[in-house]
Parts: sequence; structure tokens; C-alpha cells
Amino acid sequence: MNQLDILAIGAHPDDVEIGAAGSLLLAAKQGQRVGILDLTYAELSSNGTVERRQQEAAAASRLLGLADRYNFGFPDRGLEPVRESAISRIVDLIRRTRPRIVLAPYWQDRHPDHESASRIVREAVFSAGIRKYQANDSVSAYRPQKLLYYFINSAVTPQIVVDVTSVYPEKMKVLRCYRSQFELEEGSVETPLTNGYLEMVEYREKLFGQQAGVTYAEGFVSASPYVLPSL
Repeated sequence: MNQLDILAIGAHPDDVEIGAAGSLLLAAKQGQRVGILDLTYAELSSNGTVERRQQEAAAASRLLGLADRYNFGFPDRGLEPVRESAISRIVDLIRRTRPRIVLAPYWQDRHPDHESASRIVREAVFSAGIRKYQANDSVSAYRPQKLLYYFINSAVTPQIVVDVTSVYPEKMKVLRCYRSQFELEEGSVETPLTNGYLEMVEYREKLFGQQAGVTYAEGFVSASPYVLPSL
């Protein structure tokens, strides 16, 4: 398993892209190795199928320039009953890929799976650094330098923003890979995602950008104080 610079984790395929596709695009263009872990196949989504969603995720991954993408296949809307197994598997992935930064969904969101994923990732990042937790001779304990939270459906004033203006058209192209989720097609039903959702994401990131003095920015919250080498 190859080492990563950034490991971004979401409950469903498209979660990470909604909150952090621009930042991941920039990182990949800078030569960083970026990976995404989807915890479920989103099999309970109102629109699309698992097979269609996986095809869309593969197309998005190619545009993002990902080094790797993983899916643990945990049950959609069933993360809490498998939380210990999820923590264990994420710990193993973190130790094997040794990312400098882990991204997780912000802990307050209208979708319970996003909140569950946030808590699970936080515990996994902590536990990955405990030598006696899940001790394994083939891989040593490791704790990433930073755990940052990205926004999916909600937002607060971010502590950190990344100027994604230069890649924003590419981010929108990545999100439009998920046509089954964001577009009304024959046989699909209306959901919050088909009712101007991408416009809402763009408005949020235009607002973050305005606050930072740029055109578009993705916002993040840090799990711990963010240290600068100097002012």
C-alpha cells in the first residue's frame, strides 16, 4: 500500500468532492499523493445505483488525479453499529499510508452518516498513534500531523481557507461527474441534491473567498490549534 500525503474520508462517494475537491486538485497538481476513502457505497441513495455511483466516483477520481481510492463497504445509514470495526480499519489504513493530513466531514451536518463518519475518523486518527492499540509487527503506530474537517451540507466560519479560484471550474466538473445525484433524470426523484445544490456549494465557497479576499475558497476547521512558524 502506497504512502499518501493527504487522506480524505467521507461516508459516501461525492462527500469529499463536495467539501474539498478544489484543495485536493491543487495538492495533486503540486505533486502530492492524495487518496479518498469512502466508508459506504451509498446504496440507500434516492437516485442512482451502486454501480452507477462507482462509475461516477471513478470518473471524479481521474479528474482529481488521485493516487488511490478505497471503499470499505460499510452499510449506508448503518455506521454506528459497525463503528469499532470502522475505527479499526481506518487505523490500519492510516498506519499503512501514513498521510500528513487527514480530512473528515464537519461534525454537524443534516445527514447522520456525515456526523457518524466525523466521530469515527476522529477516534481513528487518535487511536492510530497509540502503540498498543491494535499492535501489529508489520506496521507501526502513526498519527497524522493534522486532522481537518471539511463542510458538506453545513458551514460555520472556517479557521482555515484554501484559495481554489484557479481550479474552481475543474471542481465543478468533478462534482458534475455525479450526475445521478445532482441532476434530475428520467426515473429519478427530487431531493435536496437536485434542487440547486451545486449552486449552494458555489455560493458558500464564493462567500468564504470573499471573506479571505479571493474569488473562491474552501473552508476547513482544525481539530486542534493551527501552528504557524511565525507571523
